[in-house]
Amino acid sequence: MVYSKIISTGVYVPARIVKNDELLKMVETNDEWITSRTGIKERRISSGEKTYQIAAKAAKEAIENAGIEKEEIDMIILATITPDFFMPSTANLVQAELGLDDIPSFDVTAGCTGFVYGLQIADQFIKSKQSKTILVIGAEVLSKVTDWSDRNTCVLFGDGAGAVILKSSSQEGIICTYTGSQGDLKGLLTLPAVPLKNPFLDIQNNNGGSSTISMNGKEIFQFATRIMIKSISQVLNKSNLSMDDIDYIIPHQANIRIIDYVARKLKIEREKFIINLDHFGNTSSASIPLALNEAHKEKTFCPGDRIIMVAFGGGLTWGSALLNWTM
Repeated sequence: MVYSKIISTGVYVPARIVKNDELLKMVETNDEWITSRTGIKERRISSGEKTYQIAAKAAKEAIENAGIEKEEIDMIILATITPDFFMPSTANLVQAELGLDDIPSFDVTAGCTGFVYGLQIADQFIKSKQSKTILVIGAEVLSKVTDWSDRNTCVLFGDGAGAVILKSSSQEGIICTYTGSQGDLKGLLTLPAVPLKNPFLDIQNNNGGSSTISMNGKEIFQFATRIMIKSISQVLNKSNLSMDDIDYIIPHQANIRIIDYVARKLKIEREKFIINLDHFGNTSSASIPLALNEAHKEKTFCPGDRIIMVAFGGGLTWGSALLNWTM
């Protein structure tokens, strides 16, 4: 039986730290308001670094930590909602930055669930023996798509990148995955792309929106809490395990209130949740690999620990992955 397992992690975050008090200059808010409603104290903000550049730095660290030659990588999957170009893909730019040729590289757009989607795809490529060593990255420069005049969203987001190397193994790593989606016709969480504009269009009908994130916070909270509970339950059911068998949960780092609600509903001790949103904020597809790397570096995990990664995001999307920790 062929399995896939994580053999290394790597991250990169910009050096610029923006604390809550700095946002007072932009919107009517304060540290107490932000902290009490989100759990976020500070975030990292790019000072000119592009998405592919921070992704490549996280990838290089993951490769170094894996102790492999970069040429062993036979696929790159990169999750992002903040690409530098529609084409080439961000993954292609990372491929060039790493000096790799002749391997498939592509982006996944699944909002904040992107990294879980990427893991699921990589796991299937390895289990089907089409690939042996895959680089999976979540990378975002959300500061370039944030409306810094909207206090409901600008306090949430940060920039960063996280990466893992997934490798073929006879040892079980990823046990099972679960993903889902529901088209967001109501526009609950959106980031518009290029508006329709051509010489054949009546300009009066061209009302393209601003390319910044907008969110209905109340509706997204209700969606997030419901779907995270469902996603955790799904991988437990698929693996015939219970919460007592799980050592840690790495949730998407969106809002501490969402995490606390899920913990209460599922009767899970808060200590089982890996949380670092207080100093990184919501980094979308980068949030789970950032938290994974931090916990690994702090030696939180032991070989044999069972870990659930769970996320929700714009799309609307959701997903979870259950794995045995083997490092």
